[in-house]
Amino acid sequence: MTATLSETLTLLLIEDDDGDAFLVEELLRQAEAPPRITWVRNLAETRAKLTSDIQCVLVDLSLPDATGLEALEQVLAMAPHAAVLVLTGLRDVHVGVAAVQAGAQDYLVKQDVDARLLARSVRYAMERKRADLAQIRLVEAELTAKENARLENGLLPVPLLHTKKLRHVTRYLPGTQGSRLAGDFLDTVQTPDGSVHIVVGDVCGHGPDEAALGVALRIAWRTLVLAGQSGDLLLRTMDTLLRAERKAPEIFTTLCMATITPDLTHARMRVVGHPPPVLVRDGVIEVLGGGPSGPPLGIFPDVEWTVIDVPLGERWSMMLYTDGLIEAAVGENRQLLGVDGLVDLVRQHGAIDLDRLIRHVGTLSDDLAAMLVSRSGT
Repeated sequence: MTATLSETLTLLLIEDDDGDAFLVEELLRQAEAPPRITWVRNLAETRAKLTSDIQCVLVDLSLPDATGLEALEQVLAMAPHAAVLVLTGLRDVHVGVAAVQAGAQDYLVKQDVDARLLARSVRYAMERKRADLAQIRLVEAELTAKENARLENGLLPVPLLHTKKLRHVTRYLPGTQGSRLAGDFLDTVQTPDGSVHIVVGDVCGHGPDEAALGVALRIAWRTLVLAGQSGDLLLRTMDTLLRAERKAPEIFTTLCMATITPDLTHARMRVVGHPPPVLVRDGVIEVLGGGPSGPPLGIFPDVEWTVIDVPLGERWSMMLYTDGLIEAAVGENRQLLGVDGLVDLVRQHGAIDLDRLIRHVGTLSDDLAAMLVSRSGT
């Protein structure tokens, strides 16, 4: 009866005995879809012939340059992508168990093999290898998800905010990159004197390196604030950290940070190459600053950043955000929203509502971090 092999395979046979090699080739030719067979006599030849096209390896455990499990282990190391079957004259159950434990998909004794058994064993070995690789990918995906979660926790800390007079809302959303992390970060710290310090920042680029750098900068900012640093001294310290930790010299960071006075009626702000905040004060909507305080971190050394003084009053809402919000394409013409478009949306809504803004924007082309801090009055 014709043996069945479900697909045409590229197979490597490692066998130093001419007669045994001929027998294996004849048995596999009886398969419904005979595999393409490359025959080598030892491990030295195996290294030259074992390419990524090889899907399955049949290996004898008695080779001129390696024997027993040593031969198998070398083949497994050379062919992590391929299914590996041991085909040997050793009729030893213990060796068979040890071979499978070492990583072989099956163990066959030459004297017991016929065309049907060999074809079926190859097919089953391929399926076992696919399952093993799928399990490895699943474990790697789970590890990546856990690493991403740890990074996100670092990017999205619990605010150190003690006053109940402020409403504090944050949102952090991925763009079209899906699960790829970016370096957007935000934080809020209220110091013992009652001042409220807020920051929203963005490390250029996407991926775990940028996210890790964002976490480092966010933690540095919180530490410096708690240590009493502020203003240009704080920014220059973060600039030094950025230059020391970044993977490439072209990596820079934009951010907007503000310090709100203990009575919550005034703010001192620095817009460091970052999109300007939007303020709603007594029903009036405005873009703060009229221009950045200075360039991003990591571009120029020894920079001074202009302070923007912002009278807040008794009732106000202020939104800090990364450029993922204003770079979203909206409307039938898919035009970038921009700062003016963002202000128009706030005006249409009558207030700053982060969830409503994000729903209106829809699909984000870049990651978004946004913070809304508001005071309803005394």
